[in-house]
Amino acid sequence: MSIFRRETGDFEFRPGPVFASIVLADEINRATPRTQTALLEAMNESSVTVDGHTHQLPAPFMLIATQNPSGFEGTYLLPENQLDRFLMRITLGYPSAEAEARVLTTRPAQRALPAVKPVLHAEDVLRLQEQCDAVKLDESLVEYIIAIATATRQEADLHLGLSPRGSLALATAARATALLDGRDYCTPEDVVDNVVAVCAHRVIPRLSGVAAGQSRSADQILSRLLQRIPSPA
Repeated sequence: MSIFRRETGDFEFRPGPVFASIVLADEINRATPRTQTALLEAMNESSVTVDGHTHQLPAPFMLIATQNPSGFEGTYLLPENQLDRFLMRITLGYPSAEAEARVLTTRPAQRALPAVKPVLHAEDVLRLQEQCDAVKLDESLVEYIIAIATATRQEADLHLGLSPRGSLALATAARATALLDGRDYCTPEDVVDNVVAVCAHRVIPRLSGVAAGQSRSADQILSRLLQRIPSPA
């Protein structure tokens, strides 16, 4: 934001909380649509424009958000163009009985968090991103990703299919999966294993079958499409 300095008569830019390498937007769908829209430039361009001046965010930059189930009081639907800028969406669900017992016993928020130490620095993350970009994606896998995207755009049960940004995100996730597995090349499984996490929040199912109890979730539709599309050998 810009702060007016009375002694000089000028406005001085003060970086806000988004100027960090890792930004956590807790319960993002409780923010108003205007606030959510303000994050679009940061998520897509890694920059913030204020009063006509563009300010670059730190590198690396990533936004991690939590979301309440839709329908909770005080929540707003996230716009499609904002959802499309999240690399993936995962559902944590409830912990197992054993994990919940450890939470009750150890109380990590009070005991573990103060002792947490960094395991990576910004330079390490940038180096990993470069290694990820260097992972080989065979032409057959490029065609496979395009076939998946095209199938979502032609699927009768989907009102909105996968965007080109979604195709790019799927390729990026496949490369990252291969890198984490110690490989410098992608396999079809690297693509398939990421389809739901990367694509489900980017497509919109049609609601025509709701009244008849025949509506399908995005996860189900994508899983069905994968069974139909031949995988590269």
